[in-house]
Amino acid sequence: MSFEKLQQLSVELGTRDAEKNDKCLPAAHLFQRFETNAFEAIVYNPVICLILQGTKEMRVGNQFIALAEGDVLLVSHELPVSSKITKASPDKPYRALIFSIDLGILRGLYEQIGETRADDHQATSLSASVADPVWIDPMVRYLELMDKPLDTQVLGPVILKEIHYRLLMSPIGGMLRNLLSVDSHASRISKSIKQIRTKFREPLAVGELAHVAGMSQSSFHEHFKSVTGTSPLQYQKDLRIIEAREILERGVPSVSVAGFEVGYESATHFSRDYSRKFGCSPKHHLARAS
Repeated sequence: MSFEKLQQLSVELGTRDAEKNDKCLPAAHLFQRFETNAFEAIVYNPVICLILQGTKEMRVGNQFIALAEGDVLLVSHELPVSSKITKASPDKPYRALIFSIDLGILRGLYEQIGETRADDHQATSLSASVADPVWIDPMVRYLELMDKPLDTQVLGPVILKEIHYRLLMSPIGGMLRNLLSVDSHASRISKSIKQIRTKFREPLAVGELAHVAGMSQSSFHEHFKSVTGTSPLQYQKDLRIIEAREILERGVPSVSVAGFEVGYESATHFSRDYSRKFGCSPKHHLARAS
């Protein structure tokens, strides 16, 4: 019953003013699409994504995940992800409830559960499973705070803490548990990811990133791939290409301008990487903007 209730509340959430929702329930958002699409690339922030209706496929590096109604996806790090909606229609749209993961809440739980956790060396930053009722119940209670500003202010943080705790202790929460320790590989790689995202237009300085992570370069490469599913260089390329697509679709004088704006020095190199990522040349997306 809780899942059906969550579906109903999410539909209500989707009919409301987005700006009002951000103020009232800042951690929860409804994502909705009325048709299927080809693979698209986007950068995911740490979230939990519960599929309410429809189906979706996702790729990160060599990892492939198929999601259906009732499945949940947990993303622990900022990741460039390729995804496509495989089942959606105007009568029965694809719907997913997105909850932002607050690393501050996670760290606040460390003193209580940090001593009981152990590093999960098999954990990945993109994990999926069938949704557990112990997560769904507090999600329902959080959405029920709509139109209750005082309840949201007082009870919202408590419910969000419970959601984070349930995720931490769940089978798919391994990478989140790894993040709790400031000295864990997951936490160290998280610091280097932030630096790449901040400086993705600049030449990749692997030595500097390894230093930020407190690792040798060989160890850094190994742990970066175990967390993100890809290499630091490919991660940077994905960030550049995703940003370039947004620039092209906003409209720029030429493909080379978009490439240079995201850090490429060669228009040919940019076009090659772009075509590999999206399956079409950047000229195709530039033409759509004109």
